[in-house]
This record gives sequence, structure tokens and C-alpha cells, in this order.
Amino acid sequence: MASVEVSINGRFYRIACEDGQEQRLIRLAGSVDEKVSSLVEQVGQVGDTRLLVMASLLIADELDDAKQGSVNGGGNGAAAAAPAQNQATIAALSALAERIEHIADGLENA
Repeated sequence: MASVEVSINGRFYRIACEDGQEQRLIRLAGSVDEKVSSLVEQVGQVGDTRLLVMASLLIADELDDAKQGSVNGGGNGAAAAAPAQNQATIAALSALAERIEHIADGLENA
């Protein structure tokens, strides 16, 4: 099992992942960091736990919208043309949201 160190909101986290998934995890963490940075611009530094929970909820909302679009046939021709890719993206976002919630729980209990 591999692991990578990612930075979110200026803090570094070592995250385990399957071998070969390191670059993907780094890319996903970059997306989370962008989401958190956007939140910091909007609400300020309100604590890592709160920011990660807020980012998790925003990502979960995007995931839910993607799922609903997939279930309802979506209005996007590109989305309809690549259902397997959409499902993979949805699964990745879902797994990421779960990981973020786990990290937030760990921070909250620390």
C-alpha cells in the first residue's frame, strides 16, 4: 500500500492509497484544497475542522447533483455519452467525501 503527503489549507496530511493511485490522490487533494481556499476567501479561517466539513458538504452537494443528473438522464450530451466515466467520477467523489469526513472526525477528536 502506498501513501502520499498532501497539503490542504497549509497543513500536511499523509494519506494511504492503493499502489498506482498516488497521482490521482494528489490531484483530488488539490481539488479539495481549492475548495477550502475558496471557503477561506468567503468566510475566513474558521478552523480546519469546520473548513473540511464545509468543503465536504459542498463536494457532497456536487456529487448529489451529478448523481441526480445521471439518474434523470442529465441535460448534457457529453454526460450522456460517457456514463461509465460519470460513474467513475461519482464513485471517486463519493470516496473522497468519505475520506474528508474521516479526516474531519479525526481532527475533531484530536
